[in-house]
Amino acid sequence: MRVAVVINTSAGSLIGRERAAEEVAEHLEAAGLDALIEHEDGRGLVERIRAAARSGAEAVVVGGGDGTIACAAAMLAGTDTALGILPLGTMNLLAKDLSLPLGLTEAADALAHGTIRAIDVGDVNGHTFLINSVLGMPSRLAVTREKKRGAMTPGDYYRFAVSGLRSLTRYPPLHVALDLGGSGRKRLRTRALAVVDNDYNEGFGQIFSRSRLDGGELVVYALRGLNVWRIVRFAFGMAFGNWRSTPGLERYVARHLVIHSRRKLLRVMNDGEVVMIRPPLRYRIRPRALKVIVPEAAADKAQGGAPVEPIGAA
Repeated sequence: MRVAVVINTSAGSLIGRERAAEEVAEHLEAAGLDALIEHEDGRGLVERIRAAARSGAEAVVVGGGDGTIACAAAMLAGTDTALGILPLGTMNLLAKDLSLPLGLTEAADALAHGTIRAIDVGDVNGHTFLINSVLGMPSRLAVTREKKRGAMTPGDYYRFAVSGLRSLTRYPPLHVALDLGGSGRKRLRTRALAVVDNDYNEGFGQIFSRSRLDGGELVVYALRGLNVWRIVRFAFGMAFGNWRSTPGLERYVARHLVIHSRRKLLRVMNDGEVVMIRPPLRYRIRPRALKVIVPEAAADKAQGGAPVEPIGAA
């Protein structure tokens, strides 16, 4: 199979590795793939992904973190070109949800012998996300984290934690109104709000994981009040499987929604990448709009009868 490959050399696991693209190509070719690498050559990530999508390859393989994957999904959603994922970021949440192996050798082999599965794509004002879209204090902290990408020392982690605790009182709450499509307008005062592309699991040890990626639902979580106690309660709830009972946590389900605010711009973190968007924020979900390559075993476990097809059938 011929694949066009784009590597984000700024991804968390690749920082400091000068031969990152060459290493990836060697693993893909060893797995039996005909890999066409879209080298940087002065081009940005978006331009290289666009060139890969237009190359005529059977699939576009992207190596990077969740933000990089979402960037590729924005161009491939709604097309017959499948997306192959090399989880080379820090969190790799989507890869884990898809049961993709995290090792480079194993990931390359999974691409060579996998099947195609269709998953949902979230969108807010033209910005794509595959996991979640977050407003409020977490998006503000992400800006600080991004400045230290790949260079976080123990002291930096300590200062990051202290900054987060201080933000509990200093960060002004968001005053927003949610239109959930037929159920009226709900007004919220919150410091943290997340719109999730299909819901998170709730169970022992299942932290920010999703088993259903094609349910066609957006799930909104909002914390009306945020303090140290609630953060601790939420963290323990995530670990032990009862986080939805956190005091002050509200949950809404919709296929599309609109978030209104009097602010001129809202800081929004889509799959870990922060953008400034002018409200109202119009969210929608595109059911099964993106084809991704997953291991055969993972496709067999897909819930809801998600359609799968062999590589090359598109």
